[in-house]
Amino acid sequence: MGLLACITILSSLSALAQKASLRGIVYDETSQEALEYATVGLYQPRDSSIVTGTVSKADGSFVMENLTVGTYFIQVQFVGYEPTYLPAFTLTANEQRDVGTIVLTATDELLEEISVTGEKASVYHKVDRQVYNAAQFQSATGGSATDVLRNVPSVAVDAAGALTVRGSSGFTILLNGQPIQSDPSLILDQLPANAVEDVEIVTAPSAKYDPEGKAGIINIITRQGVADGLYVLVNGQAGLPSVEDYDNAEPASRYGGDVTVNYRKQSWDISVGASYQRYDIAGRREGDAYTIINDTLTRFPSDGERSFDERNYTARATIGYTPNARNTISAGFYAGKRSKDRTADILYNNYKVARSERDTINQLTYYNENLRIRRGDFLIGSLDYTHTFDNEAKLNTSLLYEYTMLGGPTTNLNLAWPGLQDTLQDQYNTNNNPLQGVRFQADYRLPLKKATLEAGYQFRHLNHTGEFFYEQRVLGTAKYELIPEFSSRVDLARQIHSVYGLYSSQWDKLVYSVGARVEVMDRALQLTNAFVDTTYHYDFVKLYPSANLVYQFSDLFRLKAAYSKRVERTTTFKMNPFPEREHSETFEQGDPELLPEFIDLAEVGVIKDWDSHSVFVTAYFQNVENLVNRVNTVYNDTILNRIYSNVGDAQSLGLEAGVELNPASWWKLYAGGNLYRYTIDGTFDNRPVNTRSWIHSINANTTFKLSPTWSIQWTLNYISDQNTAQGKDSRFLSPNLTAKKTWLGGKVTATAQWLNMDLGLLPTNEQRITTWRAGEFYTTTNYVYEVDVIMLNLSYRINQQMGKSKFIKSEFGEKEF
Repeated sequence: MGLLACITILSSLSALAQKASLRGIVYDETSQEALEYATVGLYQPRDSSIVTGTVSKADGSFVMENLTVGTYFIQVQFVGYEPTYLPAFTLTANEQRDVGTIVLTATDELLEEISVTGEKASVYHKVDRQVYNAAQFQSATGGSATDVLRNVPSVAVDAAGALTVRGSSGFTILLNGQPIQSDPSLILDQLPANAVEDVEIVTAPSAKYDPEGKAGIINIITRQGVADGLYVLVNGQAGLPSVEDYDNAEPASRYGGDVTVNYRKQSWDISVGASYQRYDIAGRREGDAYTIINDTLTRFPSDGERSFDERNYTARATIGYTPNARNTISAGFYAGKRSKDRTADILYNNYKVARSERDTINQLTYYNENLRIRRGDFLIGSLDYTHTFDNEAKLNTSLLYEYTMLGGPTTNLNLAWPGLQDTLQDQYNTNNNPLQGVRFQADYRLPLKKATLEAGYQFRHLNHTGEFFYEQRVLGTAKYELIPEFSSRVDLARQIHSVYGLYSSQWDKLVYSVGARVEVMDRALQLTNAFVDTTYHYDFVKLYPSANLVYQFSDLFRLKAAYSKRVERTTTFKMNPFPEREHSETFEQGDPELLPEFIDLAEVGVIKDWDSHSVFVTAYFQNVENLVNRVNTVYNDTILNRIYSNVGDAQSLGLEAGVELNPASWWKLYAGGNLYRYTIDGTFDNRPVNTRSWIHSINANTTFKLSPTWSIQWTLNYISDQNTAQGKDSRFLSPNLTAKKTWLGGKVTATAQWLNMDLGLLPTNEQRITTWRAGEFYTTTNYVYEVDVIMLNLSYRINQQMGKSKFIKSEFGEKEF
């Protein structure tokens, strides 16, 4: 009996000692890009029974461990590709076999689409995200990444350029997978559209990612060069004179250019880029407002210029070094300058009426010259290191430092009408806001037999100070006096520690992941002026669970579902309680005790592909606690106070859909839409907030290929009326037409764009914002932005791009800008 036990134990130990492993990488035959989530199966030749399986990672790699010695063959599958088989081979004891690169060939249907269009599909789907090819959206050529996003069905861009995903304005930007906590509209405005390869929308991210972002994550994938050699892309842009100038004092100027250079040789990968863009927008605003104080109604209709002058300068670089297959080091640098000047020269006609007697008490017409200048200087550096262990586990570490200087003055001058000689009021306020931020992150990924285990830690520190000065001129003199109640100093310090764990696996046709993240945050806000010296503290420990799954009924039909817990943090600007004069009729201030928004996201959807067509439909639900809205109160008879406040909870229940069709070899159609029910329930200033409405948006484009080198594309972006805590924002419409011509095998490309098509026939590129409070105030303003803009673009490329550059961007400062 003892001998039998010994033999059994020794046999077991021998079997364990004879375990083998194998690895490989999966690539697309045409693009030579890695394929993520390809299914890799290991089979026994005698009966084709499966032994084990796994899926490829983001870099296309896969690993199988603890394999018994024996003879096997491999089958690799991926949606839209022909299955690939590796001939039978024998694994020996302790062998670590590398099967090398496995190349998958697109199916006939996909190859037909590629040969017909010469382009990628507009959208394709991964386990946890939708991926949109930027090159398909010709109206974005020469513009910014914001212009690319206008075409994505989940995303809506309003007249002011503000982005929302499924109606939510808060979301996190990743640049090539690197987390960036910033205001998307400001980051994306600085990134040239020509540098964008793909846009990935992750609406329900896993616990692996920072939970920042009410609506999820937008991952921007940038262009890079050939696998080994030099890649150069140069773009130039110029705009024709304005068709409609709205009687603005100065003409709008639009021109710019950008260049991307990538050099890859053996172990080195170097990318540099620079851009300059001058993009002015002519426009005007038409407003009407009144306040009620006691028995007096004060009304102040207005009309005049509202234009923007914007300049962006950027320089960026990354250097990557891979000394061997298991180690990679990269460093990134980004520097930028941005300025945005908003001119609002408005004629006001103020008059007071005694409500009981309906008599006009007095009337005053004056001309308000208001200039708001916003500037930002950014300097960011990063260092990343990746190590792959012998068991194919991977450790990634990343360190980022950012210094940003924000600020800019606002001048507010009221002149007597019509002579414009007598000064009625002259005010000046400015601020200087240096910001320093640090982020350190470590991620560990361990491949198991049929699963993957991931864990990580992140530290973030932000210190943001601000000095605000508010002065008013003593009329009849050149002297300005400081207004102490509106002048202040703000000092925000915030630290965040977080850890996460994520388990991913595949069972038959089901791919799934479950995880959780725990975050510890501490926030201290110190406010100081002549009357106040107070520090507000806020901290929490929060759990953020997540779950994602995809069930593949067939190669062409999938079901997906996901849940994610998120947070939308408050900015320093929204917590500063000292009023800032934005323009003649508005003060703007924050709430020092403003709470972050906490969000629950859940979704379920289906994806269907057939021939060269595809369609997806996703139902989703979002619940937001501590909703932050900008609300108004009456400051005095002609000034409203805009305050950022937690007004309650909000819910969105909606349906999102998209379809891509190729009706003919020369015709391609893509359309996406979003329909949801939006409700807000809460209180503000001891009054209930209860609003409900149906909101929808449409993004569509159709492309006609006139010849192998000529094409035209028409796009449409539309947002319906939207409810807010105190009113509504009107619909927004923007149609565009683009013509494209290529030469020299695609190396030279010229485009002509007709943006915001109007011709006086459509209500294009304008939006009315209305708020009210019964018995206190009413305000409505129609913002009219420039229409019928004509842009010309020319680009030249040396070598085809095959990969993705990893430029860094602002982590902290852009959100405050």
